[in-house]
Amino acid sequence: MKLGFSQVCLMLFLFLAVSLQSQSGGGYRIGDVARDFKLKNVDGKMVSLASLKKAKGYVVIFTCNHCPFAVAYEDRIIALHKKYEKKGFPVVAINPNDKDIQPADSYENMQKRAKEKGFPFVYLYDETQEIARAYGATRTPHVFLLDKERRVRYIGAIDDNHEDPNGVKERYLENAIEALLAGKEVPRPETKAIGCTIKWRTASK
Repeated sequence: MKLGFSQVCLMLFLFLAVSLQSQSGGGYRIGDVARDFKLKNVDGKMVSLASLKKAKGYVVIFTCNHCPFAVAYEDRIIALHKKYEKKGFPVVAINPNDKDIQPADSYENMQKRAKEKGFPFVYLYDETQEIARAYGATRTPHVFLLDKERRVRYIGAIDDNHEDPNGVKERYLENAIEALLAGKEVPRPETKAIGCTIKWRTASK
């Protein structure tokens, strides 16, 4: 059976669309509405975004215990939560790493780390990695800023200097939160997340 020109063009278009989606790795894009979830916090309780009743938005950060980049940002993440939680934008930290590949990121070690640092935010365990895959997280840390309707408004890094907090010139996440609080569009809605790659479970699990 011969295909018409329009059919060939349609097939090529679909092929390219699938190819581009595969290359991008999937996950949410700016403007998408993110799914809610229910994950275990370090205190043993199950937490969802909907359970954070007073939130005007959500600072979802995929992070972990062992990664030097994640560790370098811990104090800044604590400060961000303390500054913005009372304004309606709490930090929701999620550890997506496979403990069998990186034992330092086990749930028990999450509990220890949260206690050592005095995390004032929830620190959730994405044991199946379902949420990290749904969001399209690839690094630790990797930020997804959501508004009240869970619409994705910013994706990327916390700021432009992971090595030195005093050397930061542009605070990407903070600027994005301030824009939402002011009812404005985020000036720079996407940056490149810098950090360790997420330790994915093997296909045999």
